[in-house]
Amino acid sequence: MSQNAVNSLGLQSVRLPVPVYIRNSASVVGKKEGDGPLGLLFDMVGEDDMFGCESWEDAESSLQKDAVYLALGKAKLKPEDMKYIFAGDLLGQSIATSFGIMNFGIPLLGVYGACSTCGESLSLGAMAVAAGYAENVVCVTSSHFASAEKEFRFPLAYGNQRPLSATWTVTGSGAFVLSTQMGEQPRAVITGITTGKIVDYGLKDSMNMGPCMAPAAASTIAQHFADWNRKPEDYDKIITGDLGSVGQKVLIDLLRDKGYDISEKHMDCGMEIYDPESQDTHAGGSGCGCSAVTLSAYILKNLEQKNWNRVLFVPTGALLSKTSFNEGQTVPGIAHGVVIESIS
Repeated sequence: MSQNAVNSLGLQSVRLPVPVYIRNSASVVGKKEGDGPLGLLFDMVGEDDMFGCESWEDAESSLQKDAVYLALGKAKLKPEDMKYIFAGDLLGQSIATSFGIMNFGIPLLGVYGACSTCGESLSLGAMAVAAGYAENVVCVTSSHFASAEKEFRFPLAYGNQRPLSATWTVTGSGAFVLSTQMGEQPRAVITGITTGKIVDYGLKDSMNMGPCMAPAAASTIAQHFADWNRKPEDYDKIITGDLGSVGQKVLIDLLRDKGYDISEKHMDCGMEIYDPESQDTHAGGSGCGCSAVTLSAYILKNLEQKNWNRVLFVPTGALLSKTSFNEGQTVPGIAHGVVIESIS
């Protein structure tokens, strides 16, 4: 039997043949995120959401640039040490990424998984490192409340009302340096992945994306358990990206129907990043930056401190565009699972 066959698990999973270390990471966020429960954990908090730029899109590019710069510095590596950068965002043609990271001169593999982009980039980066095609790669993604509203909904000046099921797009960027080498203070290790499939339950409400994405999260998590012959009790936390309070209920119900109860283990990044009592974000946070900055600032910290030993990180994405929405299409979902463990 080939080594590849040994490392391939079930229908959708891969066990990495060697450890892939998250050598270091960085998180850069806006003022609203800095005022939330995780505010003191972020590496950089902007004084205003323009970040000294002239447009919302340029501000989002600045987020990515700062996150990559900080992550490389913390890892004590330089751009020329990176074989590839896996990066993406929510905007058309991934312009936040293109203008944000081009001056680093790192070979780019652009990715798009909507709000699951952090999971997709970590998966691809980890596979490249584990397979021996790169010693070091960097993975980065971002979102910005104002640029996302402009891209998918209404410009801020319109002043539209948001339903209680809506989530608030996180202004933030998370960057992660993956390496074959531990470095001085590695944060955690990636040991496996479960790549998600597109799942579409026919929902069309772009202001209620939690339930649109929950079926994809349920599919990936259930397949992960089957592929790895594991159960919820094998993880300290099962963490979705941005289902919010509405989508969380749907996910738990769907998985119970499949025979898995994750209610005691589940955590959603969109429900952690804002304070529902003092911050008007309705169902919680969303966007590419939501799971990325929460992973860097909060989840990895708990793994470093051995509060958790193993988590299943499952960023979730809604695969819509303004074109598909305007043409009356449904909102398919996708979710990618990444197994992250503390370093013993």
